[in-house]
Amino acid sequence: MFLGRFDNKLDDKGRLAMPAKFRARLAEGFVVTRGFEPCLTVYPMSEWKKLTEALNRFPVTDQKARIIRRVLFAQACDTELDKQGRILIPEYLREAAGLTSEVVVAGMDTYIEIWDKARWEEMERQSEENAADIAQTLADLGMM
Repeated sequence: MFLGRFDNKLDDKGRLAMPAKFRARLAEGFVVTRGFEPCLTVYPMSEWKKLTEALNRFPVTDQKARIIRRVLFAQACDTELDKQGRILIPEYLREAAGLTSEVVVAGMDTYIEIWDKARWEEMERQSEENAADIAQTLADLGMM
């Protein structure tokens, strides 16, 4: 399980030290791809396989499934942690997410998001402004 928010920095080569508490779960290998917001998503291989199996149930004739495949698969790279617990984020993914040197690594239970710190802070402000709507959505879903 990935929980918590961690502020970190990308080095000049695009490497990012993953939080120590996330490293054991990433030891099996993982995939980094674009998120649905302006961020990156990191899936451990076990979760990536579940996601791909679910997507592969949809026929290639389904336009929405093709769009999701393009977002997730065409932008993805599989990788491993280096000896210092860092990942190398390819330049095209850093650009896609608008990552600068300061980033936020956020646990999302089964996956991780990597955000540019300024974008993360803006998203948090928007979430605070919409807190009542978010609470109502949770209640509508029977979660509160």
